[in-house]
Amino acid sequence: MSLVQSVDNVALLPAYLAAGTAVLVLLADLLVARAAATVAVAAAGSVATALGSAVVGAGGERATFCVGPDCSYVFGGRAALVGALFALLTLGVLALSGPSLRAGRSPVGEYCFLLACAMTGGVVLGAAGDLITLIVALETLTLPLYVLVGLRRGSVASAEAAVTFFVVSVVATTLTLLGAALLYAVTGGLHLDRVGALFAERPELLDVPLTTAAVALVLLGLAFKVAAVPFHAWAPATYDGAPLPVAAYLSTASKLGGVVALLAVVQHALPARVTGPVLAGLAVLTMTVGNLVALRQHRTVRLLAWSSVAQAGYVLAPLGALALAAGRSDDARAAAYAAAVAYVVFFVIVELAAFAALVALRPAGADGGTVDDLRGAARRRPWVGAAFALALIGLAGLPPGLAGLFAKVTVVRALLDGGAGWLALVVAVNAVIGLAYYLRLATRLYAAPAPALPADAAPTPPLSADAAPAPTLPTGAAPAPTPTPALPADAAPAPARPTEAVPAPVHPGVAVVATLAVATLVAVVVGFAPQLVLDLAAR
Repeated sequence: MSLVQSVDNVALLPAYLAAGTAVLVLLADLLVARAAATVAVAAAGSVATALGSAVVGAGGERATFCVGPDCSYVFGGRAALVGALFALLTLGVLALSGPSLRAGRSPVGEYCFLLACAMTGGVVLGAAGDLITLIVALETLTLPLYVLVGLRRGSVASAEAAVTFFVVSVVATTLTLLGAALLYAVTGGLHLDRVGALFAERPELLDVPLTTAAVALVLLGLAFKVAAVPFHAWAPATYDGAPLPVAAYLSTASKLGGVVALLAVVQHALPARVTGPVLAGLAVLTMTVGNLVALRQHRTVRLLAWSSVAQAGYVLAPLGALALAAGRSDDARAAAYAAAVAYVVFFVIVELAAFAALVALRPAGADGGTVDDLRGAARRRPWVGAAFALALIGLAGLPPGLAGLFAKVTVVRALLDGGAGWLALVVAVNAVIGLAYYLRLATRLYAAPAPALPADAAPTPPLSADAAPAPTLPTGAAPAPTPTPALPADAAPAPARPTEAVPAPVHPGVAVVATLAVATLVAVVVGFAPQLVLDLAAR
């Protein structure tokens, strides 16, 4: 067997475009030194990467870096879908970042460069054919996010969130690498299809304790990336401390990367009868804990973060059907994998719309604030509030949010086809629990603002039980004037009683409104044509 690897530059074109975007952003920031030019280069590179992914994916599956039948980079229909999604999410987050970048909260060149690097990792991740490429691509996606979370100038919360994210991600990467090393020790292979074929040909390897440890470590390491319970604690603090656009990227692109990596090893490398029970348990825990804790959240981004944790459970649920023999048939497995991919596609579109609406409703550079801060926001900005409410309803899985509705229907149908009716029931119960906090936030958008008290209105203190009643004056007698106590010369006048603050009008940039409009429109379109997403996910 020849050890010379063939190189297909057409298959690598999306990765070239993504990496070239990062290089061009650096050059634009160095040579032109204008923020608008740097952002324009990053945006143009994102569009080119999305188009390149679509064009290459339309030409059929292409493989490169192959040794014999094993290839390290396979770019097919699913890889094209993942690459285009990462590029478009990067473009959307760039648009959402416009107000904070103009306010000088983050350096423009570094910000755009880090986003382009993360996009490169995501594009390569979708086509990874071996464990080394997969882990390196996943870290290329994740490493820039550490810096992006802490890039906001003068924010202690942002720095704390970055440190939390960094420490947890390092532990997760260590577990994944150790699991990959143990898999290599057991099978002697690193290519995903080769490892899966070896487990199928030699089922006795599944009885080796080292195999159990390897599978467990790989799954647990990737569970950190998708914020699955009990490896989720980093997500709420990190999302809440990060700038809003970066939180949007974490909740969409980072989540997408973790799901793609997990799906790659489960579908191609790891034995289904070992991974199925683990994934089923993770799905139940993640859905239930995420929804129950979200009920008690008062900060908007933390509520969306716990919601994102619960949504990860819905993504893992179809893979939990692999725990049963009926779920391991070829048709049931294909339906489970397609359902997981379709759900994460629906989720990232609707989640981006929700964060775009939140950015539009908050001042430039501000955090997500509390749920009460959004009281009456839809009355002040009807169209933005309506888009936010539609995104929340879609995340809850209710009409008219058809994208979220069909996503949950797809998951339940895959579970029923795989014989996991009990898990479908858990999904349905958790979907009902999730309605409480989604609808609470949606109704708060349309609630009447709390009435403001006038500045001179002061409440009359109640009389105590031993207070003497006021003396009764004779008829026609004028009351004696109450003497005013003299104030010392250096005494300051009593401060006026503050009135309730009225929210200042927020004027989001054109790019933010355009991103919100496009994300909402795409969510509506895929809601009316869900089969299009299902067909792409099944490729």
